[in-house]
Amino acid sequence: MKRDSKLSSVLHVLLHMAEKSEAITSEGMSKMLATNPVVIRQILAGLREEGLVRSEKGHGGGWTLACDLTKVTLRDIYVAIGSPSLLAIGNRTESPGCLVEQAVNAALEQAFREAEERLLARLGEVTLFMLSADVQKRNKSRGRNHNSKENVHE
Repeated sequence: MKRDSKLSSVLHVLLHMAEKSEAITSEGMSKMLATNPVVIRQILAGLREEGLVRSEKGHGGGWTLACDLTKVTLRDIYVAIGSPSLLAIGNRTESPGCLVEQAVNAALEQAFREAEERLLARLGEVTLFMLSADVQKRNKSRGRNHNSKENVHE
């Protein structure tokens, strides 16, 4: 079963942006994530509409953060990218005729709802600032300066 990694990818890019004082191009980000720059531009366009990032065209252009890291939560980012499905599991059929399968679906649907509510609540508790602070702490433990070239992708 394929996992949707869009949220993880977007957070990855946003945290690199947080570490940089200059704009990062779509091409640069696409190398970080091993994807096409068009994919990056499509994702970031949605974030730009939400006021989370900004873009500049031309020489020296690229993408930068436009938000306060202390106020933006992972849930905000999740919503900005279109609220993709949180769970990769589901019912075998949505409208079963079998009474056993109806009972199974009812139990699973309740569990899925509760799991999604808890996950969304937790995403709402974690800010981009918290993630950025964790990155800086990890860099410090490796003896690296957060603006160092060494911090860029390994």
